[in-house]
Amino acid sequence: MMKLAQRLSRWAQGFAAPPPIPDELWSATLTRYPFLVQADEAANERLRRLAAHFLAQKEFTGAHGFEITDAMAVTIAAQACLPLVHLGPPGRPEAALAWYDDFVGIVIQRGNVLARRESMDAAGVVHRYHEVIAGEAMERGPVMLSWPAVEAASHGGPGHSVVIHEFIHKMDMKSGRPNGCPPLPPGFMGTKSARAARAAWLSMLQPAYHALREQVTQAERFGQPMPWLDAYGATSLVEFLPVACEAYFVQRKRFAEEWPGLAMLFDAFFDPRGQALTTRQTALPPPPANRAS
Repeated sequence: MMKLAQRLSRWAQGFAAPPPIPDELWSATLTRYPFLVQADEAANERLRRLAAHFLAQKEFTGAHGFEITDAMAVTIAAQACLPLVHLGPPGRPEAALAWYDDFVGIVIQRGNVLARRESMDAAGVVHRYHEVIAGEAMERGPVMLSWPAVEAASHGGPGHSVVIHEFIHKMDMKSGRPNGCPPLPPGFMGTKSARAARAAWLSMLQPAYHALREQVTQAERFGQPMPWLDAYGATSLVEFLPVACEAYFVQRKRFAEEWPGLAMLFDAFFDPRGQALTTRQTALPPPPANRAS
């Protein structure tokens, strides 16, 4: 049974800092998901503290009676908090959880989900269909995750983490509908206005997105090798951002080698101190191709 989050929630209601996640549970999480391990002990402690506060603030629900354990909750909390490690004040890293303050619920599915979709074509005809998804972040609503997809990130995989993917969507949604550009801090990359910061961001993100689209087109039409970065990112700029961020956090070294410009951009955003995040890397065969939305 998931007892840890319930205990931490009671601490949150009393306006006291929650106790740390137990050593054994935290160590087991880092061992199973080594990309969570940070370059220095201070950053590791920030992540652990963030995860404890995250567990105190969020409510986990297993769909259709699916039982959520403490280990599962900590796994999700740690990955969700990874992008926030350097975004809060030094003495109060949990302040960065404001990025996720538009929702409380996290719904965990036993397997993948068949979601209803509809789209309108150029002729104005509405098409309704079903899509198999591994996760979904709803605007000002809960986050849904498939547990098998969460587990697939174990030991880094090929740069995938459905948890990071969906929580980057949440960061992108912070100022409204997702558009591939989260709210940027004043002075981002030396800019003098919010408009200039957004222009700087898109000037680096959009060419990378178009480059991935071209790589995928060459692979699908002419038999060229598929790119290492997940082809799902070529579907739209809104999906390219979380796909790229997954790879940045999960396989940082390879991401920097293949997408050096984006690595610099993400360093500037996710680590305002100007220090690149470095993590251990362990490559495994890719998991099944179910992607998040």
